[in-house]
Amino acid sequence: MTVKTKFGELQGVSENGCTVYKGIPYAKPPVGELRWKAPQELDSRQGVQNADKFPNRCVQGIAKPEEFYGKEFYSKPAFVPPMSEDCLYLNIWTPENPGNEKLPVAFWIHGGAFLHGFGSELEFDGAEYCKRGVILVTINYRVNAFGFLAHRWLADENGLSGNYGILDQIAALKWVRENITAFGGDADNITVFGQSAGAMSVQTLCSSELTKGMISAAIFQSAGGYDSPLNKDCSLAEALETGERFVEITGAKSAEALRAMSAEEIFAAVGKFLAESPMLPFRPIVDGLLMKQGYTETVDKNLHHDIPYMLGLTMDDIGSSEGTAGTDNPLYKACVGWSLKNESLGRALSYVYYFKHRPLGDDAGAFHSCELWYMFGTLDRSWRPKDAADYALSEKMLGYWTNFMKTHNPNGSGLPDWQPCKEENRFIMELS
Repeated sequence: MTVKTKFGELQGVSENGCTVYKGIPYAKPPVGELRWKAPQELDSRQGVQNADKFPNRCVQGIAKPEEFYGKEFYSKPAFVPPMSEDCLYLNIWTPENPGNEKLPVAFWIHGGAFLHGFGSELEFDGAEYCKRGVILVTINYRVNAFGFLAHRWLADENGLSGNYGILDQIAALKWVRENITAFGGDADNITVFGQSAGAMSVQTLCSSELTKGMISAAIFQSAGGYDSPLNKDCSLAEALETGERFVEITGAKSAEALRAMSAEEIFAAVGKFLAESPMLPFRPIVDGLLMKQGYTETVDKNLHHDIPYMLGLTMDDIGSSEGTAGTDNPLYKACVGWSLKNESLGRALSYVYYFKHRPLGDDAGAFHSCELWYMFGTLDRSWRPKDAADYALSEKMLGYWTNFMKTHNPNGSGLPDWQPCKEENRFIMELS
C-alpha cells in the first residue's frame, strides 16, 4: 500500500495481517554540522520510497549473546540493524484493512539507559496491536553522547546543549501528528508509552511545555512516577561538568574538532567514559527549555500534562533487593505516589499494575524488561519455554494496553476489572 505524506510517498510491505512502513525518516540525518544540534525538518522529495527495511540504530554498544540481556533480546542477528549517526527514523504498523474509522495510535519509545536500543528490537512488533485496531509507531533517536552531550562550546553556538535525543522524540511525535491521518490514524488520540529509559522519556515529554496538546495519554513501564528513584533530576551544571570530562577524554580542543571526529572515535570515547561513570551519565537535562524544573517539582506545581496515565513495574525490577522487594521497592512507591498525587490535584485517575509473573527458563524471576514479550505479543520470538499461562497473560495484557490506547481506560473486552488507584482504594492490577 502506498501513502502520501507531507514529505513524499511511501510504499509499505505486507506482514502478518499488517502493512508495515519501515525506516521512515522524520528529520534530516544529524551528521556533520548537524551533530549535536536540534533535529531539522526534512525536505520534500519526489517519487515513491520503499519503506521495506528497518533503519539504522544510533551508534551504540550492545549486549553480547552470551550475556543475560544479549541472550534475551539481541541473540538473533536478523533483528540487529547496522549502526550509524544517520538514525532518525520511525516504523509504522497499520491494519491491512483499517476501514474508514480513524484508529488510535500507540507511540513507543525504547529503553536502554539512554545508551543503546532501537525501535525494531526482537521483542517489538505491531501485529497484535493491529489485530486489536491500534496503529503502532516505534522510533529511533540519538543515544549516549550523540543524544545527550552537554558542553559550553555547544551551548555557546545557539543556547542549546544536551537533550538532543529527547528533541528527536518530539520531532518524531510532530511528524506522526502531521502525517498519521494518511495511514488511517487519529492524530488526536496518540498514547505515548515506553519502558525503562523509554518511560523516563515519556515522563520527560509529559513534563515539558514543548509537547502540550500533542499527547492524549501516557504509559510508564518500569521507570517514572512521583519521586521516582530512576527519574533523578540532572541540572544543566551537572550535565556540563559531565560533558567537560567526556570532551577531555576525546582530546578535542573545540566544537569544530569534536564534529570532525568520526562516529567511531566518539563512541570509543564513550566506552572510556562509561568505565569511570556512575549510572545514567547521559540523560534528560533540566535545561530551562525542554524542562524548566525537575520531575517532582513539575508535579508539585501541577505543571505536568493533565492526561490519563497507566504505570507500573515488574516484581523483580530495578530497585528490588532483600529488604526492598515488592511494595517496599522505591519504584513501586513512585507508581502509587504518582496516582495519589494526581488524585490530590484533581487530575484524571491513574491505573497502576504490578507484573508478578516469572518467565520460565531460568531463575531470573520477573526481571526488568520481561513484560515486553507479553505486552507486545511476541512470546514466540523468545528462547524461553512457554506454557498456556504465558499466552493467557499476554492476551490479557494486550487487551488492557490496547483498550487504554483506544479509550484511556484499560477495561473492556471481558477482562477482569481494573480499578484506578486512589487514596480510598489503592487498587493495583497484579499481572500473573
